[in-house]
Amino acid sequence: MYLPRQLISHLYLQLLRSHHPLSPPVLILVALEPDALCACRILTALLKRDYIPHKIQPVAGYGDLSRAGEELVRPMQTTNGGSGGVVVCLGVGGLVDLGEILALSNPEDEVEDMGGVEIWVFDARRPWNLGNVFGGLAGMGLPMAEIDANARRRGRGVDKGCITSAYTSKNGGIIVYDDGDIEEELRNEREAYYALLEMPEVDDDDDDASDDGSEDETQTGSKKRKSWSGREDDEDSEGDEPPHQRRRSNSGSSIASTPTRRKKSGINSSNSSRSATPTTDSPSPAEAKQPSARSLKKRLINLKRRHDSVLQSYYSSGTSYSEPISSLIYSLASELGRDDNDLLWLAIVGVSSLELSGRTMTGVGISNTSESGGSAGWGGQRGEHIRQILRDEVHRLNPPDPLESNRDIRGEINGVIPTTARSPTDTSIRLSPEPRFLLVRHWSLYESMLHSPYLAPRLHVWTENGRKRLHKLLAKMGISLTQCHQYYTHMDMELKRVLRSRLLKYAPMYGLDGLVPSEGSGSASAREGWGFVRCWGWKACLSATDVGVIVGAMLEVGPHETLASWDSKRLPRARDDTENSGITGESDLASLLPRFWSAYDALSLTSESPTILLEALPLAQHLHRAILRTGTSLLSKHQIRHLRAFRIAVVKDGPDVKLFTNPGALTKLALWIAEAIRVQEKERGDSVKIGRKRAAGTPLVLAGLDEDRDLYVVVGTGGGGGVVDFAAMSKRQEERKKKKELKEKKQKERSERRSKRAAERAEREEETGAEDEDSEESESSSESESEDEEDPRGKKHLLRNRFGIAFQEVVQETNARVRIDSFEHCVVEVQKDDLGGFLEALSFRSVVG
Repeated sequence: MYLPRQLISHLYLQLLRSHHPLSPPVLILVALEPDALCACRILTALLKRDYIPHKIQPVAGYGDLSRAGEELVRPMQTTNGGSGGVVVCLGVGGLVDLGEILALSNPEDEVEDMGGVEIWVFDARRPWNLGNVFGGLAGMGLPMAEIDANARRRGRGVDKGCITSAYTSKNGGIIVYDDGDIEEELRNEREAYYALLEMPEVDDDDDDASDDGSEDETQTGSKKRKSWSGREDDEDSEGDEPPHQRRRSNSGSSIASTPTRRKKSGINSSNSSRSATPTTDSPSPAEAKQPSARSLKKRLINLKRRHDSVLQSYYSSGTSYSEPISSLIYSLASELGRDDNDLLWLAIVGVSSLELSGRTMTGVGISNTSESGGSAGWGGQRGEHIRQILRDEVHRLNPPDPLESNRDIRGEINGVIPTTARSPTDTSIRLSPEPRFLLVRHWSLYESMLHSPYLAPRLHVWTENGRKRLHKLLAKMGISLTQCHQYYTHMDMELKRVLRSRLLKYAPMYGLDGLVPSEGSGSASAREGWGFVRCWGWKACLSATDVGVIVGAMLEVGPHETLASWDSKRLPRARDDTENSGITGESDLASLLPRFWSAYDALSLTSESPTILLEALPLAQHLHRAILRTGTSLLSKHQIRHLRAFRIAVVKDGPDVKLFTNPGALTKLALWIAEAIRVQEKERGDSVKIGRKRAAGTPLVLAGLDEDRDLYVVVGTGGGGGVVDFAAMSKRQEERKKKKELKEKKQKERSERRSKRAAERAEREEETGAEDEDSEESESSSESESEDEEDPRGKKHLLRNRFGIAFQEVVQETNARVRIDSFEHCVVEVQKDDLGGFLEALSFRSVVG
């Protein structure tokens, strides 16, 4: 089921009304990522204010999620002696069947029973598992005609998966919080899902149909996975294969998410077909001749194929990201009237963190950055719309002080980056014309520019000539090397005042048009590209990007570890002695738990928060120094090879090799290298053409060696896209207008053809009525498919990251020993000896689409 955006507070208010001192605590399952951490902080703040007890459980991957289901969620069920309750998934489980992975439902049961456990799902990853979105309610596994009256009563308040205001939380279920995508973009998938659910069983004796069905099952329905020992684990061997590996195909498998009907004795296909067709059991002689049974069956098979293709197309489109869950839960707080500066700041940090980890509308990949200036952001026009809402919230909750307004306005007009608070008690949030530098308030200007993921690839700082270009840029701006090597806060005040104007003047000479927000930022409430800054009195002044960088480093490097002894004090990961796997998820979580709680404390709403963040600042600097060193080494030594549709690089030696065994750190390194490659291709005029589309850059596969576990961590990043470019907005609007006119023209031609066919069909209805109906149906189907290819939801111009799907295909067709456990499906772990064969097979796959 899914909860529409306009009813976002409906379930929380019901929880508030039904809560009592003996109620079980709300269980919160949180992914180890900054956006989910910020969302968790907002949600727990709401629960604390309403005196609702809760329990937080970090989950590092699908193995941890499955264990949490067995140990924490399943005992809550009334069928297992519990009293029900609410489980909230933050950044967890949107792509898989949660009913099975959390052990809430048994596929052999004829009627699903969640045992009073209600699952709330907040996840920005796409595609959704449609079984969670349109199912998740008791009895949804059966055809509509087979659901008994009690199940129908339990399903009141749900209209084809959509929760209405009449819904009450009593019997549990899986509820997805819709950020607007489901209502606006999944209408065709919704209709196809319920059409398949209501469709009778068909014994397909046709050769072509059986071939298609077997191929479908081979591609998406196979539940075999390769183990570390190289064996194939059948779905029946429950003990050898964890549920998350048995059920999980990339982006949620099509078969797992396609509605299926359980066979019951006494129900056959012929009886079922009568409920789906308008024919009667005994036509009278006076009635018109009815189509034959063979014709009806063929028509039903074609209809089923068409609906299956809609769902398959949705799942095979690749991964992407929608609205950050921290922004969605802030909307919940705002709807409840609980919004304040602290919760707004957490939402801003969560939104800002998505860009740092490369999460765009095309999945994990480099940003097709706007050359108009400001933060690259995520999500195209929709992402910019959300950032504008956050700017409006900043102005609403932080009104200017009349005594300080003149000075603030002068500072904003001059574009001075704020580095101090207005007073010892100032905790307000301000807008700031942030340049695309890294940790500029906490580093020297030179170091901040050198480690900038935006500036470094464009100046080629990994070469000697690139460093000279950086020096020339500083010289043109009138900043001496002595000044730029000082901490930014200690620089001459006059230089800080003129920094933005000089960057606007000289940066375009070096291809850095988007380094700072442009002059035409508009009114104070509509400053496109401006960032956010918050001060804690005289203690600290941090931007939202700074906090995102620091919290990300705490999760990826580790808490409170001195840089000199980082490797020695790092918690080891134990090996698994079982037959099936080389790594235990328990050891993964054990090493990550201290990182999670340190990052969680750093985002606290108390005055201690900036102190913890500043203490972890060296970790962030250490990580980004390592990214620059390792990326420079790979590029300067020409260790990046080109394999068909993507480039490949391997990190297997050097002082920082152990640092990049963490998927988050490895992803940031991959994004840095991919951006450098994209800039080189753009300068040479190269680009990758996929079909009739031209990619923004070549996809990259980066592997990091983990010697302790004798494996490689592999991440695949897309070529780019999904980020707003203000200069191209008007051009896209013109293209949409032309497409709309073309669509109207085609619809007119189609209606004329249908009228003509109707007249011809009326003449020969007596002889070939059934065949004509079938031909018309197939023709209209092809027309609708071609129409969908032109502009389905207006997003086909985006080349999404399909590495997760490609990884699954390679695993199913080779003997490579691969572990796919990360919520980020473009991240896998490959046994050291199998990396060569794995990459060779991957090179023949489509990795963007």
